[in-house]
Amino acid sequence: MYHAQTWREKVTLFLAILWPIMVTQVSLFAMNLVDTIMSGRVGTNDLAGVAIGSSLWMPIFTGINGILLAVTPIVAQLMGSNKREKIASSVTQALYLSVFLAGIIVLAGTFLLEPVLTIMNLNPSVHYISFHYLIGLSIGVVPLFASSVLRNFFDAQGFTRITMVITVLAVPFNVVLNYGFIFGKLGLPALGGIGAGYATAITYWIIFLLSVWMTFKVEVVRHYQLFVKWFTPSWRAWKEQLAIGVPIGLSIFFESSIFAVVTLLIGMMFSTITVAAHQVAFSFTSLIFMIPLSISMALTIVVGYSVGGKDYKSAKQYSHLGVWSGIGILAVGAVFLYIFRESIAYLYTDDPVVVQLAAQFFIIAIVYQISDAAQSGLQGVLRGYKDVQVPFITAFISYWLIGIPSGYSLAAFTELGPFGFWIGITLGLTCAAIGFLVRLRIILKRLERKEVVMD
Repeated sequence: MYHAQTWREKVTLFLAILWPIMVTQVSLFAMNLVDTIMSGRVGTNDLAGVAIGSSLWMPIFTGINGILLAVTPIVAQLMGSNKREKIASSVTQALYLSVFLAGIIVLAGTFLLEPVLTIMNLNPSVHYISFHYLIGLSIGVVPLFASSVLRNFFDAQGFTRITMVITVLAVPFNVVLNYGFIFGKLGLPALGGIGAGYATAITYWIIFLLSVWMTFKVEVVRHYQLFVKWFTPSWRAWKEQLAIGVPIGLSIFFESSIFAVVTLLIGMMFSTITVAAHQVAFSFTSLIFMIPLSISMALTIVVGYSVGGKDYKSAKQYSHLGVWSGIGILAVGAVFLYIFRESIAYLYTDDPVVVQLAAQFFIIAIVYQISDAAQSGLQGVLRGYKDVQVPFITAFISYWLIGIPSGYSLAAFTELGPFGFWIGITLGLTCAAIGFLVRLRIILKRLERKEVVMD
């Protein structure tokens, strides 16, 4: 990381940080994609079961991962203000916190998973697959969150290629393990969709072990002596990270949970075919979303570094560069999605009814993805400023007070049916993007006034 001066240097630095993050995000999502596609090849019930299981897990995963994302702006601002001696302690405390949070999640799942699935009144086969898919996945919860901390540690310093290499190396393991556990190959039991949970959990362990190995192997991070020099757990340090991380985690939770809630409501209100079609559309559009999400993560790094060095002009320039890039890329992706929507659906299933229904979901997704790109980029910028409280409130209002209620009303009381949920998601994301933009403009005006006073 360095303080770039010209526009060309800024674009070069931003792209150097961005492209490994993008490869990493796509690779991570490829694991979920493999779970979905391979499960769909077993049968519609397996596809629906994995869809329900994923929908319960993803909001929890993204929410906790969002809390741990506090490591990125903390480390980036320590780097920018030349206080690197404090980084090792901050990262170690985050590792302690990640294990603590993982333990809470596993404990809660032990008591709550079965009652939640029972309330949903699912097809017995779908219920069974969802339950045991999540049981298998739980084996990898601790290493997943711990490796997230290490990933944020690497990325905040601009070493995004490290996490890229780790993830790219892990993906083939995930594919082979899915192939073995789902279809009963390579001497492994044939578990169908359930096997995807065990395969993913083992892959999480592989990612964690590779991440730890990198802290010893790569010279630029070895001097921090992670896993060599330990610090006493500090509630004060946890409190600082939670003060930043909890609003981030809740903001991400509110966003990801609308998709999960929609999937669960569709499972309760409509047929297994509809759940499968929804999962197909959601899975692929989520893959495309990895691009603006990567841009958002890169924005947090470069904006945080600039703010740490009190270079507010560069922070603003990076903001424009990243947000507009995300919107532009998703606009191009929307054209691609519209043209090939049925061909994409056939990658997941051979059922023509599911394919036709998924293709209709794709058409609505074209609209909401533009709003999703805007809100994601703006959130990344705000996190770089460590501004997380107001965005959290904005996310709650947009997603839970506007998005879900409007989606449910359209689905339950109009002829739109399940498509009404997706229209509600679009409304929620659009409101969030507008709210984040207003908040960013307020922050920028405050900084401008502060600079005038200092001058």
